[in-house]
Amino acid sequence: MYRPFSDGRAIALMVLPGVAFVFFAMFAPVFLSVYYGMTDWSGMGEMNRVGLANFREILFEDATFWRSLLNALWLAIVTIFFQNPLALLVCIMLLHSKKGERAFRTIYFIPAIISVVVTTRLWVHVFNPTYGLLNRFLSLIGLGAFKIDWLSNTRTALWSVILIVIWQGFGWAILFYYSGLVGIPRELQEAARIDGASGLKLYTRVILPLMTPVIRSTVIIALISCLKQMETVYLSTNGGPGDTTQFLANYLYMKVFVYGQYGYGCALSVIFVVVCVAGTLLLNAVTRRDVGEF
Repeated sequence: MYRPFSDGRAIALMVLPGVAFVFFAMFAPVFLSVYYGMTDWSGMGEMNRVGLANFREILFEDATFWRSLLNALWLAIVTIFFQNPLALLVCIMLLHSKKGERAFRTIYFIPAIISVVVTTRLWVHVFNPTYGLLNRFLSLIGLGAFKIDWLSNTRTALWSVILIVIWQGFGWAILFYYSGLVGIPRELQEAARIDGASGLKLYTRVILPLMTPVIRSTVIIALISCLKQMETVYLSTNGGPGDTTQFLANYLYMKVFVYGQYGYGCALSVIFVVVCVAGTLLLNAVTRRDVGEF
């Protein structure tokens, strides 16, 4: 009897459409970006080949690119070393709370279910120098001398944007860590307690090692989100004042659609992809750790 799934050619023919779609959907845009990145095309009119000039300018002359990359790095550091540990701690507290767990869990997840546009505009109003809640609160507690335009001051604009992004992503971190903690079998925890592990030792020796895959995945997702950050920046400061709060995705958008430098923007997008892939692979290698089956 003929078995189609034992025929290599039949399998190849069935897989081919999916492979072709993935190739054209993922790799073709990259190849086109490399091609146009070696031109001075503005999106209209003539197109002249400039070789690697755009790439050299980005890497060795474009201070805004490096500022954008540095801002993304700062955001990633705060996300990885502040937001994620805090979210994990909150999840542990939720699991041990006897009352109100469901209510608090819902409250913490609210930032994740509200549109980025809505939350960003809310925070813009909070930071408003004239009627913002933050400046009003400072006046209320007698610190009116510290009232400033938080999103227009070069010393506070970046950290204000980072605060908005951290708040927006806190709900997702709560969801991932809470799901991971709930998924740890109670039998293992009880066995660890019988062996003498309790309190802090239970978490450092048993629970956290079992949470390693969840932590690694959450951190990698957070890193990618930091590198791709655009909506919050665009809606709050649009990269200003100057280039203080500029991020890679927003800078790429401005180069292509505001300044009409399509070729330069394509070169920037290629470097953007390389940075994202390299950062993800590096973080995955650093956090890789084998955890046994349970």
